Amino acid sequence: MKKSALLLVLLFMMHHVGIEAQQVYQPTWESIDSRNVPGWFPDAKFGIFIHWGLYSVPAWAPTKGKVHEKYAEWYWARQNPHDKPMKSFSDFHTKTYGDKTTYTDFVSDFKAELFDPVQWADIFKQSGAKYVILTSKHHDGFALWPSDYSWNWNSVDVGPHRDLAGDLSNAVKAAGLHMGFYYSLYEWYNPLYKKNINKYVADYMIPQMKELVTRYRPEVLWTDGEWELPSATWKSTDFLAWLYNESPVKESIVVNDRWGKDTRGKHGGIYSTEYDLAGDQALKRASTGRPWEECRGIGGSFGYNRNENLEDYESSESLIYLLIDKVSKGGNLLLNIGPTADGRIPVIMQQRLRDMGQWLSVNGEAIYGTSSWKKSALNSNTSSQYFTAKGKDLYVIVTKWPNTPLTIFGADKADSVKMLGYEGKVRYKSASNRTVIYMPVLSPADKMNHSAWVFKLSGAVK
Repeated sequence: MKKSALLLVLLFMMHHVGIEAQQVYQPTWESIDSRNVPGWFPDAKFGIFIHWGLYSVPAWAPTKGKVHEKYAEWYWARQNPHDKPMKSFSDFHTKTYGDKTTYTDFVSDFKAELFDPVQWADIFKQSGAKYVILTSKHHDGFALWPSDYSWNWNSVDVGPHRDLAGDLSNAVKAAGLHMGFYYSLYEWYNPLYKKNINKYVADYMIPQMKELVTRYRPEVLWTDGEWELPSATWKSTDFLAWLYNESPVKESIVVNDRWGKDTRGKHGGIYSTEYDLAGDQALKRASTGRPWEECRGIGGSFGYNRNENLEDYESSESLIYLLIDKVSKGGNLLLNIGPTADGRIPVIMQQRLRDMGQWLSVNGEAIYGTSSWKKSALNSNTSSQYFTAKGKDLYVIVTKWPNTPLTIFGADKADSVKMLGYEGKVRYKSASNRTVIYMPVLSPADKMNHSAWVFKLSGAVK
């Protein structure tokens, strides 16, 4: 009798847990926002963004001006004489290609003949990145896969005659990284978008996104181009309810907050910022407790801009600092590369990624799987110290070598202190609420990376 009762209780508990695990999301923001972001994303910290498409053929934008004016991937809209062209773009286009050449003519030169997805995936893995997001379709509407909804305007029907999205997805996944896709909701010159937005959404946009998800099973869907219309018009919650309830990636998929002009920083999955180097938006995102991500290029553009010179690119050191800054605030960094039309990752971008990977190979313990330290504000008197935490361990990241002992306020008494990548002992004094670290004397033989140094205070977070 007791065994029967116990069995009934266990069956009830299993049934109850099963109902919770199979939560059905309704097409409302209240329901959609209740879904937790899959845990792999906030632990990953570093991802690679890729802007690659027809705009990689002209590959040009000015290097001065407002942030958005330096985006080479906006070439069609910026030079189109039938729109609102910017003089710098239109002058360059006329001078270089003549007034008879249109943007669509560039498709014949987008060949990707040197594209090696396995090589790309290896570069990304060596950089220390944990996920990759490719522009499957930008605002020009050109799809990098054989989409049934972009007939004769995709990379298989024309141009490279190759499934670029599929080939890269396979290589990235084989390298053990998470694969995702960027997708633009709107298209500048799609006739259906201009004529009948409801039909565009119902018969083109949503079916195409479902096609992309079902075909490649990405773990990130990074939407953009949402700003002209509210999320209700885009039918965003309807799509997300399908994505979370029925899609083949319903458990692992991560989405951002670009689902309508009413959603950034308010609804969706992760919150996103763009070229927010001042950090003001980042701090606002961090204060919500929602996972967030900063995205930007190595230079001033997302798409490849052959007009950029060395001074227009961030140094390896500054990119490492950028990663440290965002992670210490609880966010991720999505760093963009712009490949060339023939399928090469520019060498300067490869070099920057390799340097970041070398730093992470030693100090990644202080980045991956960490969270911001709640007491970091007690040390706000210095701009060269950053803090992350993992379990009971505190990581102190120093971007400028101090000439005096390093004092950490707010840390509990540490069980031990060591410097990542350094075999020698580190002298320290630790008491409740304060730890003093005496900087070790290094020599060239120690082969330490000089961008930033990490001290691990074991047991200093109680």
